[in-house]
Amino acid sequence: MRAFVLSVMLSALPVSLSAQERCGGHGNACTVENGTYHMALPGNGKTIGTVMYLHGAGSDGAASLKGGLAAEAVRRGYAFISPNGIHPERPRFKKNWSVRARGTLFARDDIGFLRNVLADAETRFGVNRTQVLLSGFSRGGSMVWDVACFAPDLATGFAPAAGAFWDDLPTTCERPVHLFHTHGWGDRTVPLEGRSLRGGRVVQGDVWASLFILRAVNGCDARQPERSAIKGERWWRYWSDCKSGSITLMLHPGRHGLPKGWSRDILDWFAGLRG
Repeated sequence: MRAFVLSVMLSALPVSLSAQERCGGHGNACTVENGTYHMALPGNGKTIGTVMYLHGAGSDGAASLKGGLAAEAVRRGYAFISPNGIHPERPRFKKNWSVRARGTLFARDDIGFLRNVLADAETRFGVNRTQVLLSGFSRGGSMVWDVACFAPDLATGFAPAAGAFWDDLPTTCERPVHLFHTHGWGDRTVPLEGRSLRGGRVVQGDVWASLFILRAVNGCDARQPERSAIKGERWWRYWSDCKSGSITLMLHPGRHGLPKGWSRDILDWFAGLRG
């Protein structure tokens, strides 16, 4: 068992052996109703909060466990949780998320699944559910937008990247939220303006339209950002003077990917929310 535990530990990071012996490592997912998840803990098992990351279509939670966000989150004292998307009825991507979209049905309610994952991780590992950052990339990022809109109580802050609402866009959301969106200026897989697929039967939503909806929900009546900045190659826009919640937009010159330092940026932002 010890050899197995060592094989799943994140490089150069101490992970709670008792937790990993139960489940959660790269080859030993934890099982809940309707799915599985992976996770890592700081070496002392004590956490200041939880980071949950939703992988892109075609990837999985085990791969996310090896990523930079997992390493940085655990180093800072967070539990890191990476659930597995499913939906094998979709032939192109068998590991996917039930993103709300016109004409699309899925077998699993992923919002309910994510709630089950957090509840199980709290019971099994004692993770902190009062301070949760929900993040995700591409389809995972779109799922984060959906959760922020339709189940905002699930997390404290939302940090999607390279994914937004899909058409038909929601007309409104449940309540204001804190959201940090990241997108590549040159993204052609999930363009900022969206993209039509399957002969127009399915349409990726427009990021600008998604932000418009959230500004209205947050009460950002001035519309324009309170401030903007150019830092190196990145363009930033901040809506922090809204009636409630806040929005941060970071654009980078890359394509469909995560820019260098992204993990640090979103965790610094989340630390500011936690106060």
